[in-house]
Amino acid sequence: MAVQTILPAQPAPANLQVFLLIGQSNMVGRGIVEAQDREPIARVWAQNKNLQWQPAVDPLHWDNANAGVGVGRSFARLLAHANSNVHIGLVPAAVGGTSIQQWAPGGTLYTEALRRVRAALATGTLRGILWHQGEADSKVEETARGHLQRLGMFFDTLRADFGAPDVPVVVGEIGEFLYTRGAGGYPFALAINEQLALTPVAIFRAAFVSSAGFGHIGDELHFNAEAQREFGRRYGLAFLSLD
Repeated sequence: MAVQTILPAQPAPANLQVFLLIGQSNMVGRGIVEAQDREPIARVWAQNKNLQWQPAVDPLHWDNANAGVGVGRSFARLLAHANSNVHIGLVPAAVGGTSIQQWAPGGTLYTEALRRVRAALATGTLRGILWHQGEADSKVEETARGHLQRLGMFFDTLRADFGAPDVPVVVGEIGEFLYTRGAGGYPFALAINEQLALTPVAIFRAAFVSSAGFGHIGDELHFNAEAQREFGRRYGLAFLSLD
């Protein structure tokens, strides 16, 4: 089991490009942490639980003891390699098992995400929102079919609260292995992915990232570390296509 390591806080540059990481457990990441995931990346920072900046090492999140490798580091690595002048600041705020309704404006999760980003903006500018969520809403047809509409309203409100109506949003596809999962299944996973795939059409300045070909950690629910590293790279390419 991995828990977030609180490294010594370090002064971050005053010009950070800030990215909010929100959603449920596949944004947190449940991939097994290896040595490569613990190596700091030049010019890439993460906000820790105490709202302080530290080198971005996995796990970035701390929602429970199973937090592991997610998309954040490989996303930030790609952006840092694409532009040697940027400093990236990741703001982890995802929580496993959460539905889109639990992320409703005014709720605990939403309010905490606002708090964390506003603290981060003391040393930077909000440049993007990374979202991965949908598994929790794929068990009931009604919530699955209405997912895109709820998502659009959510991002409209979030952007307005940040005063950033044009900030790019990148959403990821939930695992295709959910389509054939047995016991404890997610019968409307395909319906969720069909909704998510329409994100670039329905939501201004948004991109969709495929999870095609990804493996899981053995539970047919959570992406493994290899998949998460590639997922983060795909998130990065999608962001660059919008930026």
